Amino acid sequence: MKKLLIAALLFVGIASFAQEKKERLTPEQRNEKQLQKLTTELNLDASQQAQVKQLLADRSAKAEKLRDARQEQKESGTKPTAAEREAFKKEMMAEKDANDAKMKSILNADQYTKWKTIQEENKDKAREKMKEYRKDKN
Repeated sequence: MKKLLIAALLFVGIASFAQEKKERLTPEQRNEKQLQKLTTELNLDASQQAQVKQLLADRSAKAEKLRDARQEQKESGTKPTAAEREAFKKEMMAEKDANDAKMKSILNADQYTKWKTIQEENKDKAREKMKEYRKDKN
């Protein structure tokens, strides 16, 4: 009985520790983490780091604004029309293309190619996570 109690307490302790570790990062922390990762993977120089940091900050601010607008819309209970969804999709694609163009101007050819490869890998990982999420939800 004692062993069972100790095992249960140990499990609860580990579970609560794991929950604390999953704490959300602030946008600034996420940007810094992403900048460090890109610096390492792409071997960015100081000038490139500064430019990429600014690009990440701009992108993060726009995403935050869109997230807030989406949350307001969700709380009000109104759903976007098909035209609004299509316009949003086009806006997102234009934003993505603009970010790609900015990254292309910051990075050299080899770095840009590697960055695009990383982007594709991340997209594939996101698709896999979404498949798992949908599978778990059903």
